[in-house]
Amino acid sequence: MDSNKINASSVPHGTAGGLYAGDMEEPYPSLSDYHDYEPNLEFDDTELHHSEPIPNEIDSLQDIEPDSMPSPDFTMDHFDELAAEDNYDSLVSNSYPELDSDTTERFLNISSLGIVDVKGDDAAGRKIIVVYACKLPDINKIDHQLLLEYLIYTLDTYVEQDYSLVYFHYGLKSKNKPSLRWLWQAYRAFDRKYKKNLKALYVVHPTHFLKIISQFFRPVISAKFGKKLIYTNTLSELREYIELDLLSIPDEVKIYDKDITKSTDNKQLSPEAQIEEENPTKQFGASLEAIKLHHGEVIPPILRQCVRYLDNPDALEVEGIFRRSPNVQTIKKMKQDVDDGIMIEFSDPHQAAVLLKTFLRELKQPLLTYELYELVIDFQRTPKDKQLKQAYTIVNERLPEDNYNILKYIIVFLSKVMEREDLNKMTASNLAVVFGPNLIWPENKTISLADIGPINSFTQYLLQNHSKIFMT
Repeated sequence: MDSNKINASSVPHGTAGGLYAGDMEEPYPSLSDYHDYEPNLEFDDTELHHSEPIPNEIDSLQDIEPDSMPSPDFTMDHFDELAAEDNYDSLVSNSYPELDSDTTERFLNISSLGIVDVKGDDAAGRKIIVVYACKLPDINKIDHQLLLEYLIYTLDTYVEQDYSLVYFHYGLKSKNKPSLRWLWQAYRAFDRKYKKNLKALYVVHPTHFLKIISQFFRPVISAKFGKKLIYTNTLSELREYIELDLLSIPDEVKIYDKDITKSTDNKQLSPEAQIEEENPTKQFGASLEAIKLHHGEVIPPILRQCVRYLDNPDALEVEGIFRRSPNVQTIKKMKQDVDDGIMIEFSDPHQAAVLLKTFLRELKQPLLTYELYELVIDFQRTPKDKQLKQAYTIVNERLPEDNYNILKYIIVFLSKVMEREDLNKMTASNLAVVFGPNLIWPENKTISLADIGPINSFTQYLLQNHSKIFMT
């Protein structure tokens, strides 16, 4: 069931809410990534670091630091290779015992735990099947194979009609979590007939690491199925889709939800954000924290407006886009209007391009943060065969989640610019020269000439390898 910044949330830094939903495909949508609170849940990833991710001798994910990350080199080819091995095929066999006349008795203990429950209809008239991780007993007190059969038995009753699935992640810990092998076996067991009529899979209270796990499985999850996956960080978000009274939500889940909501509501603003309280519509020169607080979304509105305007053939094919400057006074007036909360309109692509660069350049702290400056500068010295892993680590492990989601939003858009480089003349190298110094700078604001090359080189690497680094 644990199917960016793994949105990422997000964003992993998952998939994050409001991230260019109408303009870019985001296979892991979420209403918001508005809190950074991570519950003390454990979900280890030992198996993600093996060249064969699900070898026979590994049965569980134990004793691994929760912040460790999967290798970005894991591709569909690895799954193809594993599928060709006899021992692997036997491991994930789709053959399950027929349910005999004693079905009720066989599943009596599993059913009494309440892990799986069938509720009433949602707003669209679809049956709701609910899974509660907090009701899973210790791994030595449950037959996971029998649990899988019970899941199949339950779903078999409803797969011929549209249905929704809700998974409450809170409560999954080391002592009760199934192995990664079991998760993979479960995914294989649910063939097309189960996925066809599944209209939505809601994952409630996801952790950032859970989104990483979903990215790990992404090579074998179809894009169509991925779009059915919806992360909801709080019960209030889930309420927008399903009436909560239908779900019999356990008290411990409700208490946890209140705790994280209270924690977010009472979160102390940084001194910068407190000062910016005086001008809630300000975006240029503001902090990302304050913009998110006042505008209620991770992607700053002016950034979204610029990208949406530029994301069309007429703009993308303009020669020298991002390298030409329109009238200075016009740009100054537009910036002031944005900060005053006045809606602006662009008359040509160069205005939007300049405002996009200006917004990034005038942030209180660079998008890639001061803390990562030395790592970015040293990136060129990383051996070629380790650069992908290092770039993945910098972006996915070290960046704050909101920064990750904004960076991904920008890089995915710039990849579209590169696709038309034959017309706009903006190669990865040219875009790196333009955007590199606007994504990161040292705390003293002055970039030495010696540092410009490494910054541009790192930016170019992100652009050329965006699909592997951001899992796009």
